[in-house]
Amino acid sequence: MSPDEQASVRYLVDDVEAAVDFYTARLGFTVNTNVAPAFADVVRGPMRLLLSGPASSGARATPEQFAAAGRNRIHLVVDDLDAEITRLRAAGVPFRSEPISGPGGRQILIGDPSGNLVELFQPA
Repeated sequence: MSPDEQASVRYLVDDVEAAVDFYTARLGFTVNTNVAPAFADVVRGPMRLLLSGPASSGARATPEQFAAAGRNRIHLVVDDLDAEITRLRAAGVPFRSEPISGPGGRQILIGDPSGNLVELFQPA
């Protein structure tokens, strides 16, 4: 997939290698570039996730008051939310919410190693 067909999201992370391991081993991303400890990017479908460590230009450009993980999150569609919850709990992934149901489907929030949120969503 060419870069112009991808949507990129930057997450500031405390440890690039831990983030790469989390997104590849737990959520099915593949490594595109890894120049840890400063930066790596991982890809899943049309999403390119930029993982910027403390030494990266992306992190250095961020004002201190915005440096912590926030309420924004990436949204990953899954086929079977209950199966994903079971799999990720067994792997020790931290959950940040309980499953929530709505008219569009069900979702739950997990945290990456730096505290960034990831939403797992199963459409109705």
